[in-house]
Amino acid sequence: MKIAFFDSGLGGITVLNEAMKRMPQEDFVYFADTAHVPYGMKSKDEVLTFVKQSVDTIIQEEVKALVIACNTATSIAISELRRIHHIPIIGMEPAVKPAVEMNRSSGKRVLVFATKLTLQEAKYRELVSRIDDMGMVDSVPLPELVQFCENLMMDGPQIVDYFKTKLAPFDLSNFGTVVLGCTHYPFYRGVLSQILPNHIQIVDGSIGTVNHLMQVLQDSNQLPGTGNGHVKWMCSSLDDAYIKKMEKALAFLQAVK
Repeated sequence: MKIAFFDSGLGGITVLNEAMKRMPQEDFVYFADTAHVPYGMKSKDEVLTFVKQSVDTIIQEEVKALVIACNTATSIAISELRRIHHIPIIGMEPAVKPAVEMNRSSGKRVLVFATKLTLQEAKYRELVSRIDDMGMVDSVPLPELVQFCENLMMDGPQIVDYFKTKLAPFDLSNFGTVVLGCTHYPFYRGVLSQILPNHIQIVDGSIGTVNHLMQVLQDSNQLPGTGNGHVKWMCSSLDDAYIKKMEKALAFLQAVK
Protein backbone atom coordinates (compact mmCIF):
# COMPACT_ATOMS: atom_id res chain seq x y z
CA MET A 1 0.00 0.00 0.00
CA LYS A 2 1.10 3.54 -0.73
CA ILE A 3 1.38 6.75 1.29
CA ALA A 4 -0.61 9.65 -0.16
CA PHE A 5 0.21 13.35 -0.13
CA PHE A 6 -2.34 16.03 -0.94
CA ASP A 7 -2.03 19.73 -1.69
CA SER A 8 -3.76 22.31 -3.84
CA GLY A 9 -0.74 22.38 -6.14
CA LEU A 10 3.03 21.95 -6.09
CA GLY A 11 3.64 22.92 -2.46
CA GLY A 12 3.21 19.51 -0.85
CA ILE A 13 6.02 18.18 -3.01
CA THR A 14 8.38 19.76 -0.44
CA VAL A 15 6.93 17.35 2.15
CA LEU A 16 6.87 14.42 -0.28
CA ASN A 17 10.55 15.04 -1.00
CA GLU A 18 11.38 14.81 2.70
CA ALA A 19 9.39 11.55 2.99
CA MET A 20 11.13 10.05 -0.04
CA LYS A 21 14.52 10.75 1.52
CA ARG A 22 13.51 9.24 4.85
CA MET A 23 11.41 6.30 3.61
CA PRO A 24 13.00 4.85 0.47
CA GLN A 25 11.10 1.56 0.85
CA GLU A 26 7.70 3.20 0.36
CA ASP A 27 5.68 4.03 -2.74
CA PHE A 28 3.68 7.24 -2.89
CA VAL A 29 0.67 8.97 -4.40
CA TYR A 30 0.73 12.72 -4.88
CA PHE A 31 -2.58 14.45 -5.64
CA ALA A 32 -2.79 18.14 -6.54
CA ASP A 33 -6.15 19.89 -6.64
CA THR A 34 -5.13 21.83 -9.72
CA ALA A 35 -8.72 22.66 -10.62
CA HIS A 36 -8.87 24.97 -7.60
CA VAL A 37 -5.32 26.13 -6.80
CA PRO A 38 -4.49 28.39 -4.96
CA TYR A 39 -6.45 27.81 -1.74
CA GLY A 40 -5.05 30.73 0.22
CA MET A 41 -7.30 33.29 -1.47
CA LYS A 42 -10.55 31.26 -1.31
CA SER A 43 -13.28 31.05 1.34
CA LYS A 44 -13.18 28.49 4.13
CA ASP A 45 -16.31 26.72 2.86
CA GLU A 46 -14.92 26.45 -0.65
CA VAL A 47 -11.66 24.95 0.56
CA LEU A 48 -13.45 22.42 2.77
CA THR A 49 -15.55 21.24 -0.19
CA PHE A 50 -12.55 20.99 -2.52
CA VAL A 51 -10.45 19.06 0.01
CA LYS A 52 -13.21 16.55 0.77
CA GLN A 53 -13.76 15.91 -2.95
CA SER A 54 -10.06 15.38 -3.53
CA VAL A 55 -9.60 13.05 -0.58
CA ASP A 56 -12.55 10.93 -1.76
CA THR A 57 -10.57 10.34 -4.96
CA ILE A 58 -7.29 9.67 -3.13
CA ILE A 59 -8.84 7.05 -0.83
CA GLN A 60 -9.70 4.94 -3.87
CA GLU A 61 -5.95 4.40 -4.40
CA GLU A 62 -5.78 2.02 -1.40
CA VAL A 63 -3.40 4.13 0.64
CA LYS A 64 -2.29 3.30 4.18
CA ALA A 65 -1.90 6.92 5.28
CA LEU A 66 -2.63 10.40 3.97
CA VAL A 67 -0.62 13.56 4.56
CA ILE A 68 -2.54 16.82 4.08
CA ALA A 69 0.60 18.61 2.90
CA CYS A 70 -1.00 22.05 3.00
CA ASN A 71 -1.24 24.30 6.06
CA THR A 72 -4.42 25.99 4.83
CA ALA A 73 -6.21 22.71 4.07
CA THR A 74 -5.11 21.26 7.40
CA SER A 75 -6.44 24.17 9.43
CA ILE A 76 -9.81 24.04 7.67
CA ALA A 77 -10.46 20.37 6.91
CA ILE A 78 -8.41 17.98 9.07
CA SER A 79 -11.04 17.38 11.76
CA GLU A 80 -13.76 16.67 9.21
CA LEU A 81 -11.49 14.34 7.21
CA ARG A 82 -10.63 12.31 10.31
CA ARG A 83 -14.30 12.01 11.12
CA ILE A 84 -15.11 10.64 7.66
CA HIS A 85 -12.12 8.40 6.91
CA HIS A 86 -10.50 5.62 8.89
CA ILE A 87 -6.87 5.73 7.83
CA PRO A 88 -4.20 7.83 9.57
CA ILE A 89 -4.45 11.43 8.32
CA ILE A 90 -1.46 13.63 9.12
CA GLY A 91 -1.77 17.40 8.95
CA MET A 92 0.58 20.36 8.76
CA GLU A 93 0.98 23.41 10.91
CA PRO A 94 3.50 26.25 10.68
CA ALA A 95 6.67 25.39 12.62
CA VAL A 96 6.05 28.13 15.17
CA LYS A 97 6.79 25.98 18.24
CA PRO A 98 10.36 24.97 17.28
CA ALA A 99 11.04 28.51 16.05
CA VAL A 100 9.96 30.06 19.35
CA GLU A 101 11.98 27.52 21.33
CA MET A 102 15.06 28.28 19.21
CA ASN A 103 14.78 31.98 20.07
CA ARG A 104 13.85 31.96 23.76
CA SER A 105 17.40 32.31 25.03
CA SER A 106 18.48 34.93 22.48
CA GLY A 107 15.39 37.12 22.75
CA LYS A 108 15.23 37.34 18.95
CA ARG A 109 11.84 37.53 17.22
CA VAL A 110 10.18 34.99 14.89
CA LEU A 111 8.81 35.96 11.47
CA VAL A 112 6.13 33.63 10.05
CA PHE A 113 5.39 33.60 6.32
CA ALA A 114 2.01 32.04 5.43
CA THR A 115 -1.06 32.44 3.26
CA LYS A 116 -3.68 35.00 4.22
CA LEU A 117 -6.23 32.25 4.92
CA THR A 118 -3.90 30.31 7.23
CA LEU A 119 -3.16 33.47 9.23
CA GLN A 120 -6.89 34.23 9.56
CA GLU A 121 -7.78 30.76 10.87
CA ALA A 122 -8.49 30.25 14.58
CA LYS A 123 -6.20 27.20 14.51
CA TYR A 124 -3.20 29.40 13.71
CA ARG A 125 -4.13 32.08 16.26
CA GLU A 126 -4.57 29.42 18.94
CA LEU A 127 -1.20 27.89 18.05
CA VAL A 128 0.58 31.22 18.43
CA SER A 129 -1.23 32.20 21.63
CA ARG A 130 -0.43 28.82 23.19
CA ILE A 131 3.26 28.91 22.34
CA ASP A 132 4.20 32.58 22.11
CA ASP A 133 3.96 33.67 25.74
CA MET A 134 6.67 36.28 25.15
CA GLY A 135 4.96 38.02 22.22
CA MET A 136 7.85 37.32 19.86
CA VAL A 137 5.98 36.19 16.71
CA ASP A 138 5.20 38.42 13.73
CA SER A 139 3.16 37.09 10.79
CA VAL A 140 3.32 38.13 7.15
CA PRO A 141 0.98 36.93 4.37
CA LEU A 142 2.71 36.12 1.08
CA PRO A 143 -0.23 35.19 -1.17
CA GLU A 144 1.52 35.89 -4.47
CA LEU A 145 4.30 33.40 -3.72
CA VAL A 146 2.05 30.39 -4.32
CA GLN A 147 1.31 31.54 -7.86
CA PHE A 148 4.98 32.22 -8.52
CA CYS A 149 5.70 28.65 -7.44
CA GLU A 150 2.87 27.25 -9.57
CA ASN A 151 4.51 28.98 -12.54
CA LEU A 152 7.86 27.35 -11.64
CA MET A 153 9.33 30.77 -10.88
CA MET A 154 11.68 29.56 -8.15
CA ASP A 155 14.35 32.27 -8.41
CA GLY A 156 15.41 35.29 -10.45
CA PRO A 157 15.28 39.09 -10.03
CA GLN A 158 11.47 39.29 -9.75
CA ILE A 159 11.47 36.84 -6.82
CA VAL A 160 14.35 38.63 -5.09
CA ASP A 161 12.58 41.99 -5.47
CA TYR A 162 9.34 40.49 -4.15
CA PHE A 163 10.98 39.28 -0.95
CA LYS A 164 12.91 42.50 -0.44
CA THR A 165 9.66 44.48 -0.72
CA LYS A 166 7.87 42.22 1.79
CA LEU A 167 10.79 42.33 4.22
CA ALA A 168 11.36 46.08 3.95
CA PRO A 169 9.11 47.02 6.93
CA PHE A 170 11.13 44.80 9.31
CA ASP A 171 14.43 45.38 11.07
CA LEU A 172 15.86 41.93 10.42
CA SER A 173 18.51 42.34 13.11
CA ASN A 174 15.69 41.75 15.61
CA PHE A 175 14.76 38.34 14.17
CA GLY A 176 16.38 34.97 14.72
CA THR A 177 14.12 32.67 12.71
CA VAL A 178 11.89 32.76 9.64
CA VAL A 179 9.13 30.15 9.48
CA LEU A 180 7.97 28.97 6.05
CA GLY A 181 4.32 28.42 6.95
CA CYS A 182 3.08 27.25 3.54
CA THR A 183 4.37 24.13 1.82
CA HIS A 184 5.00 26.09 -1.38
CA TYR A 185 7.46 28.36 0.39
CA PRO A 186 10.41 25.95 0.93
CA PHE A 187 11.04 26.10 -2.81
CA TYR A 188 12.39 29.59 -1.99
CA ARG A 189 14.74 28.55 0.79
CA GLY A 190 17.76 29.13 -1.47
CA VAL A 191 16.67 32.64 -2.45
CA LEU A 192 15.86 33.53 1.15
CA SER A 193 19.20 32.26 2.42
CA GLN A 194 20.87 34.75 0.07
CA ILE A 195 18.65 37.67 1.10
CA LEU A 196 18.35 37.15 4.86
CA PRO A 197 21.19 37.98 7.27
CA ASN A 198 23.37 34.99 8.15
CA HIS A 199 22.16 34.87 11.75
CA ILE A 200 18.55 34.08 10.71
CA GLN A 201 17.60 30.41 10.58
CA ILE A 202 14.91 29.19 8.16
CA VAL A 203 12.53 26.45 9.31
CA ASP A 204 9.46 24.71 7.88
CA GLY A 205 7.12 21.93 8.99
CA SER A 206 8.27 19.16 6.65
CA ILE A 207 10.64 17.34 9.01
CA GLY A 208 8.21 17.37 11.92
CA THR A 209 5.38 16.17 9.70
CA VAL A 210 7.39 13.28 8.29
CA ASN A 211 8.58 12.36 11.80
CA HIS A 212 4.94 12.18 12.88
CA LEU A 213 3.98 10.14 9.81
CA MET A 214 6.76 7.63 10.45
CA GLN A 215 5.82 7.28 14.11
CA VAL A 216 2.15 6.64 13.26
CA LEU A 217 3.09 3.99 10.69
CA GLN A 218 5.62 2.42 13.06
CA ASP A 219 3.02 2.21 15.83
CA SER A 220 0.67 0.32 13.50
CA ASN A 221 3.45 -1.99 12.22
CA GLN A 222 3.29 -0.57 8.70
CA LEU A 223 6.98 0.24 8.39
CA PRO A 224 9.03 -0.54 6.47
CA GLY A 225 7.05 -0.89 3.27
CA THR A 226 7.84 -3.00 0.23
CA GLY A 227 8.13 -0.21 -2.34
CA ASN A 228 11.01 1.49 -4.11
CA GLY A 229 10.18 5.20 -3.99
CA HIS A 230 7.82 5.25 -6.97
CA VAL A 231 5.43 8.21 -7.14
CA LYS A 232 2.02 8.10 -8.83
CA TRP A 233 1.14 11.67 -9.84
CA MET A 234 -2.52 12.74 -9.92
CA CYS A 235 -4.33 16.06 -10.36
CA SER A 236 -7.98 17.10 -10.32
CA SER A 237 -7.77 18.90 -13.66
CA LEU A 238 -6.53 15.70 -15.37
CA ASP A 239 -3.80 17.77 -17.00
CA ASP A 240 -0.80 15.85 -18.37
CA ALA A 241 1.18 19.10 -18.62
CA TYR A 242 0.73 19.64 -14.89
CA ILE A 243 2.01 16.13 -14.20
CA LYS A 244 5.20 17.13 -16.00
CA LYS A 245 5.31 20.31 -13.92
CA MET A 246 5.11 18.26 -10.68
CA GLU A 247 7.96 16.06 -11.86
CA LYS A 248 10.06 19.18 -12.61
CA ALA A 249 9.29 20.61 -9.16
CA LEU A 250 10.46 17.41 -7.45
CA ALA A 251 13.61 17.36 -9.60
CA PHE A 252 14.31 20.98 -8.55
CA LEU A 253 14.18 20.00 -4.87
CA GLN A 254 16.23 16.85 -5.36
CA ALA A 255 18.95 18.90 -7.08
CA VAL A 256 19.25 21.27 -4.10
CA LYS A 257 21.94 20.11 -1.71
